[in-house]
Amino acid sequence: MSDQIILVPRISSLPGHEAKAWGILRWLVKRDIVEQLPTTCGRGARGMAHAIAPGARQIVQRPELLPYGQPLNGLEIVTKRCIYTPSEDFLEEAGCPECRQEIGEALFASLEEWMPGQTDNFTCPECGHEDDINGFLFLQPCAFSNLGLIFNGWGPAGFRQAFLEELTERLGQPLAQVQVKS
Repeated sequence: MSDQIILVPRISSLPGHEAKAWGILRWLVKRDIVEQLPTTCGRGARGMAHAIAPGARQIVQRPELLPYGQPLNGLEIVTKRCIYTPSEDFLEEAGCPECRQEIGEALFASLEEWMPGQTDNFTCPECGHEDDINGFLFLQPCAFSNLGLIFNGWGPAGFRQAFLEELTERLGQPLAQVQVKS
């Protein structure tokens, strides 16, 4: 079993998302956190990802739990619109930040319009509050964006807050951290 940590900017359409993704990759390579060239250490398309490098120990809370020597240990970068939710026991519960009502069923039904990019926003059926879908309240960490950083096997190690803050600053958006067991 491989626990993933997925870091996602909390915005549906991150401006310049592909350029930002490659800038983040260059930054991670320069810090020796991941390798520059992709190998078959991922889970996604063709299994390609950027393998874990020695510098990864500097950005996690428990370096001894990093997946060195494991077949799934790399960073996958997703630059298409995706829905990131926990894989186990996801409740699909959401609330409106304005009226505080439970609106999960309607919000998750709206993903049929969100996914193809027809809209970035959701409107609360209770009070009419409209915002980017990421602006609503979720009981479990999840995110919806055109950029995702999937760290395969890194889940048990946990990122240090300083790394998350630096990545947030580089992306210019708050981050969601989604845990996925695979």
